[in-house]
Amino acid sequence: MVTTFRQAINPNTGQEENMEAIKNTIAENMGGVAHAFANDDQKFDIEKDVPDQSGKVAVVTGGSEGIGYAAAFTLLKNNLEKLFILSMSQETFDGCLNDIKEKLGADKAQRVTWVKCNLGDLPNAASAAKEISNGTDRLDILIMNSGRGIMTYQLTEGSQIDRHMMVNHVGHVTLASHLLPLLKSTSEKGTVRIQLQSSNAHEMAPKDTKFASIDELNQDLGPNGQYGRSKLANLLYARYLDRHLHKSHPNILINATHPGFVETKMSTQDIHEPYPTAGYGMSVAMSPIKKDQWEGSTSTLYAATKTDRSGEYICPPAIVEPGSELANNAELGDQLMKLTREIVKTKFGAQSVDKGCPLKDY
Repeated sequence: MVTTFRQAINPNTGQEENMEAIKNTIAENMGGVAHAFANDDQKFDIEKDVPDQSGKVAVVTGGSEGIGYAAAFTLLKNNLEKLFILSMSQETFDGCLNDIKEKLGADKAQRVTWVKCNLGDLPNAASAAKEISNGTDRLDILIMNSGRGIMTYQLTEGSQIDRHMMVNHVGHVTLASHLLPLLKSTSEKGTVRIQLQSSNAHEMAPKDTKFASIDELNQDLGPNGQYGRSKLANLLYARYLDRHLHKSHPNILINATHPGFVETKMSTQDIHEPYPTAGYGMSVAMSPIKKDQWEGSTSTLYAATKTDRSGEYICPPAIVEPGSELANNAELGDQLMKLTREIVKTKFGAQSVDKGCPLKDY
């Protein structure tokens, strides 16, 4: 939980403003009754406020478990026509499909297509997008949820790029770029919503982050720094798309979200990889105050089904926050995307760009 009570209290503001900040911190990060602390115009209940999704098609990365699965399940529950779930594990997907069949029925389960996708492998991300495009003539919702959590520094095989940035950012950019024609054509018929899973952890990105080079990306910043920088990239990318894609296609809404402090595999298992002992506090001791996966999906579903605005950073349940100073730096966002294109061209050009694949991100 990056935004703490201490951070929420600003000595330069009045008591009323500080109380509002504390209430928002509780609503945004904690589980149980926490969402009740939000103001009425900032509330969103996935049990009653998700609009009917009849006729719509969605893609959810990491949709087999955790927050992604909660979002996927809820979309189907609200009559989604077709769902593509992107994930790595056949076993995990089979488990989620059986759960859907048991709780929502065989008809809803038949609306789901699994696409095996490793977002750290850009040709694989591109082929996943092609499989989706071949399987539908529309795409109304793109939920970019999956990611590498707070873990140690690691480079991807082959490309030798920081795994956090590749999986959490570059892979999603590649997927979205290849889905652009479908997203744009669908927007001619109605509203299209794109959601990117950022986090308040984006505040842990080093203050001197410049996204200037591959060498900079490949510096070991430690588990928190690696994760925080990739979450900053997610937020900057959402705002980059808002400035460019939304400007030219106003029916496409792009927003980033923070899920809160959620009980998922990232916070119960993965955290022990970098912090074998201290991770106990995250996985066990703090369990009573965490959101469950359903509460953690609230801001995601609000961004993917309800909001009529674009370019925002949405925290649970539907609280819009400004984000860090770096997250509001448009020039840094432009530089991030320049470096992203450089990575694709330098590391994967022979497999894609040199064969005619356009480096187009909006």
